[in-house]
Amino acid sequence: MKRHVLALCTAAGLGIGLGLAALPAKAETFITVLTGGTSGVYYPLGVALSNVYGKALPGAKVTAQATKASVENLNLLQAGRGEIGFTLGDSLSDAWKGNEEVGFKQKLDKLRTIAAIYPNYIQVVAAKESGIKTLADLKGKRVSVGAPKSGTELNARAIFGAAGLTYKDFAKTEYLPFGESVDLIKNRQLDATLISAGLGVAAIKDLSSSQEITVVSIPADLVQKVGDPAYITETIPAGTYPGQTEAVPTAAVRNLLVSHSGVSDDAAYAMTKTLFENLDALAAAHVAAKQIRLDQTATQSPVPLHPGAIKYFKEKGLM
Repeated sequence: MKRHVLALCTAAGLGIGLGLAALPAKAETFITVLTGGTSGVYYPLGVALSNVYGKALPGAKVTAQATKASVENLNLLQAGRGEIGFTLGDSLSDAWKGNEEVGFKQKLDKLRTIAAIYPNYIQVVAAKESGIKTLADLKGKRVSVGAPKSGTELNARAIFGAAGLTYKDFAKTEYLPFGESVDLIKNRQLDATLISAGLGVAAIKDLSSSQEITVVSIPADLVQKVGDPAYITETIPAGTYPGQTEAVPTAAVRNLLVSHSGVSDDAAYAMTKTLFENLDALAAAHVAAKQIRLDQTATQSPVPLHPGAIKYFKEKGLM
């Protein structure tokens, strides 16, 4: 079946229902939302976004697809195998440059940004019994760094590199998604993991509810050593996870929602508008969405904005 994107959604009908009109019935329309692993933040937010789109666009068949997150999502979008997907900002920058080392065989020139959303906090979590208190303490320990060439694993390379560590410094390096990493820590087969996600990650909550953990600090001077403007300093507030009694400084990278040039301007406008008009529904799915703002930061990206998104931001006086 020939794939149709939202080209059938006309600007003239954008005032009905949740802000969008139903699609004409002359063709079945598919919208695939590319997310991440089911134990992360992208997945519940992607499911919520797909539900919002499904209600706003009753003529469309909307699905949320679990993936390996940033790198896979961007490659799928370049190939036209999805209409909108989540990614980390540094992964998007690498995709635009065609950084083969991190999983992009060529410049992904079809990518177009819908909006910058919430920051991903780089969260290094260790079993308290491991004795790990600093990044230097990871040397000689068993560490999971995220799925191979995922956004999380690229963050791990950057942060550990800035700390003077390589994977060879660990007693054991595992390349696993969040849920599996936590399961191995529970079973005392791993000592620590790096997770790049919004605050309140289900996997970390699960771990901290079953045993004492240490959330390891990433100091501001180390964040600067990364040498990439995509990395910013942030703080994990006290009480984010059970037993975490103090605020912890860390690094963060902003997430973005990305589409591609094959999606029509009307479609991109519709997806952008619906996103920002339904932030409450996303926040109900995961607390990370409470940090999504319709302000100047939403327009910032290492990749050009989709013309449809530009139209919406201009309407809101942001461009």
